[in-house]
Amino acid sequence: MDSVTEGGREEPAPQVAPDAVESTAPERAASNGRGRMLALISLATILVLAIWFSTNAVAPALEVEKGFSKTSLAWLTISVNLGFLAGTLVSSVLNLADIVNARRLFAISAVLGAALNLAVIPLDSLAAVLAVRFVTGAFLAGVYPSTMKIVSGWFQQRRGMALGVMIAALTIGSGSPHLLGSVFADNWEASIVGGSILAALGGLIMPALVKDGPYDVPGARLNPRYLLVLFTQRDLRYTLLGYLGHMWELYAMWAWIGVYLAAVYGSRPLLGDSLELAGLIAFGVFVAGAVGSVVAGLASDRYGRTITTMVPMIISGSSALAIGFLPFSWSPLIGVIAIVWGASVIADSAQFSTAITELSDDAYRGTTLTF
Repeated sequence: MDSVTEGGREEPAPQVAPDAVESTAPERAASNGRGRMLALISLATILVLAIWFSTNAVAPALEVEKGFSKTSLAWLTISVNLGFLAGTLVSSVLNLADIVNARRLFAISAVLGAALNLAVIPLDSLAAVLAVRFVTGAFLAGVYPSTMKIVSGWFQQRRGMALGVMIAALTIGSGSPHLLGSVFADNWEASIVGGSILAALGGLIMPALVKDGPYDVPGARLNPRYLLVLFTQRDLRYTLLGYLGHMWELYAMWAWIGVYLAAVYGSRPLLGDSLELAGLIAFGVFVAGAVGSVVAGLASDRYGRTITTMVPMIISGSSALAIGFLPFSWSPLIGVIAIVWGASVIADSAQFSTAITELSDDAYRGTTLTF
């Protein structure tokens, strides 16, 4: 209808600009099923991240069964993170997260990482186990950044909330080995096997059930020089520096909170000989982090990325300064601070990631997130 009649006089119908119509098309496409996509991506992430801290959750058993010293156990943690570092650097330079479809990269990395995780069981040589954990970490570099790119392809509005949910999934997945270790307290091999099975299932979910979103920008070309932009663009540079400080605290905390709580609570069980208290509280720390991630993601969309990043960092930094100086006899207070620390230490992560997706070139979004 080209006109309307009002009081006997024809008025031109309101015109909608073509670009306005086109701009709403991706949003309509995204709203159709993006909730289901976010749920599936989150589920796959939870399952795959079960192999990240798998050796940390069974560290006491490895010390007894394989004769590894506490220094050796520390190197197991360092090796998987060094592997992750190497994997992300190679992926960033080669632009793998933008050249290869993110869902396919996720699946391949997850399945190979799951297979390597199983090798921890038969190997008794520390050098061999360190090598296996290093390569496992390298494959995980194809998992974590890929999920953020996939989610950002489905969300433009409320992206902070969506990435907060994804980081919550990553948090629960990273803590799941502690739950497995608590359930299989007398059988550490079952904890390792269970983590690998979950990771393989998560890897298969991504290509089978998840689709690329309407805001995804596929088909980037190899451009290693793009990384220079990250250092020359002021906002990106500051965001990356803040993210580096966040990661320095986060992975130190995640890697050692289980060992610390085991020192505080010992091997005290909750139900018969199963459900060790230390492992259960350690898993609770990660669950608190998942809740904190979602709440912070919602807050960042409403109040802005900056303030929602600053507040959790102040809380988590204060928790880090306080908890290590408390006497073990104050175990109830230690448990409370650990939960608060767990909620705040990861709450700023989604804000950094969201800012990266908003500041970087869409064609190299995956590369920037990986770096």
